[in-house]
Amino acid sequence: MVWLLAVARKYPFVVATLMVAVIAGVLVATPWGSFSPWLLAGFAVLMAAKSAWTMVRQLRAGTFGIDIPAVTAIVASVAVGEYWAAIVIVLMLTGGEALEDYAANRAKRDLTALLSRAPQLGHRVMADGSAEDVPIEVVVPGDHVLVRSNEVVPVDGILLSEFGAFDESSLTGESLPVERTAGQEVLSGGVNGQAAVVLKVTRTAGDSQYQQIVSLVESAAASTSPMVRLADRIALPFTAVAFVIAGVAWLVSGDAVRFAEVLVVATPCPLIIAAPVAFMAGMSRSAREGAIIKSSATLEKFHRAKAFAFDKTGTLTQGEPSLVEVLTTGSVEPNEMLRLAASAGQFSAHALAAAVIKAATERGLAFSGSTDAEESTANGVTASIAGHRVVVGKRSFISASVGEEIGRTPLDRGELAVYVAIDGASAGSLVFKDEVRANAHATVDSLRAQGIRQIVMLTGDDRPTAEHVAMELGIDQVRANCLPIDKVNFVTAITERPVVMVGDGVNDAPVLAAADVGIAMGARGSTAASESADVVILRDDISRVARALTVGRETVNVALQSIWIGIGLSVILMIIASFGVLPALIGAWLQEGVDVVSILWALRAAAGTKDSQPRTLSKPAETPSVSVS
Repeated sequence: MVWLLAVARKYPFVVATLMVAVIAGVLVATPWGSFSPWLLAGFAVLMAAKSAWTMVRQLRAGTFGIDIPAVTAIVASVAVGEYWAAIVIVLMLTGGEALEDYAANRAKRDLTALLSRAPQLGHRVMADGSAEDVPIEVVVPGDHVLVRSNEVVPVDGILLSEFGAFDESSLTGESLPVERTAGQEVLSGGVNGQAAVVLKVTRTAGDSQYQQIVSLVESAAASTSPMVRLADRIALPFTAVAFVIAGVAWLVSGDAVRFAEVLVVATPCPLIIAAPVAFMAGMSRSAREGAIIKSSATLEKFHRAKAFAFDKTGTLTQGEPSLVEVLTTGSVEPNEMLRLAASAGQFSAHALAAAVIKAATERGLAFSGSTDAEESTANGVTASIAGHRVVVGKRSFISASVGEEIGRTPLDRGELAVYVAIDGASAGSLVFKDEVRANAHATVDSLRAQGIRQIVMLTGDDRPTAEHVAMELGIDQVRANCLPIDKVNFVTAITERPVVMVGDGVNDAPVLAAADVGIAMGARGSTAASESADVVILRDDISRVARALTVGRETVNVALQSIWIGIGLSVILMIIASFGVLPALIGAWLQEGVDVVSILWALRAAAGTKDSQPRTLSKPAETPSVSVS
């Protein structure tokens, strides 16, 4: 009974239509059977008037009402005495919302699964060691929280317990539990193992990893499909064709019933429902495969994409450079130069600064502070360290600081150099190696196989480093020594549109926003980059970029197919009905079948084709020539 009341509240017109049909059916078997047609006709006309008023409001808003054939079919069916056919059409119109809800919920189940798991409470550990349940919104950095066995980690934190195992499959796709030891970071959204653990909170719930993903999912679930515009464009000619066929059938046969029989099978549910369902299914599929697409409009842009641009460090490469060698001019000891460079690097957000700090830490070097450190975005950092003026960054930046051109450090493939100046003179360089991602080459090949005409790498690194990486990946167009504004200008100038930009750092946020589609490698990327992007890759896997493109293209194809299948079947039924061999009541039920077929076809976007399923990508050996500027 409770379930029936809930359905009645949510879909009152569907329930009313069914009740009218049941009452009319019962009346037929009673002495009051003559009232049955009046009940059916009156209710059908009332619902037709309701739909007509909705269409008038749509027309005033500049949108063509695609329910016109259905409303006309109801009125025509009542006029020629096909009352039950009219009720079936009313059921189709009123049930369309319920059918769309069911299909949409089925399509976005992978999105809503993330939302449903979002924790609302945290077990905050008190001074006496007890734990109290509090809303996660009131938990602040520095608090200690208890995560019991099999609970979702509510906020990001540092593990205080000696050991913990966490299921992060919903975030990263990694099926095996991830083990953490005391002092390591634990991201929210993972599921704790069998032993309870205690975390020291490092971010509020709103800033934590899982809540950011939830926000992305909510945005994706609320987005509307651009295919609605296509439905509007198709609606007018479809309606015209339906009325022409119905009018000719009436004119040739001289029977007004033919007019009603044709329009009964011309209802437009495939136009209304199929495309949004396909788009939501595609976004759900993408989330399952590790990429959150914020808006369904992005899928349509993927379908038409012609060019891709990639950031290098942390996107095409691992983003974790390791120190290979410290080269000095002899004016300072290697460890002292590394210590000073790392001390200055504390005031930079660049990935290479983090690599310098890590290398100095591993050697046990003590850092010094500074009160006047200044970072030049994408160039380097300048700071007074222990009585010395230290400048760390790219070669051109160091050359400008010392007032003369300094020589390039010889590099092997995959290596890059960070240059250092101390007290106005070149002190040497730090050589790092940043490995190219194992499947980056295959990802580039996959994009080309999908018809991407232009692929370019944008980097702030010097030319030799850019050349090495580009040759290894098979990218023949590179822009080196780029500042953030240079990346924006280049992407804006690309003539092959739409253009997709892939990046991961805070410096990539402007160019991600400037591209037609911005993709952020969000597993380790900055919040700023993720907020600027249209797509966020949750797994540290560059191949998911090519997968996202595949999903976008297949989703749009399925949406178009579902629309044209529905229209095609409706036109066939209209032609059959025009010859008088398809009674109105049977035609109405057949049209319901057309709706179901269109929606089932649209749901194929949730699975994709057999040939498009994820598979391991291998890296070819050949490398082309490179154009670098």
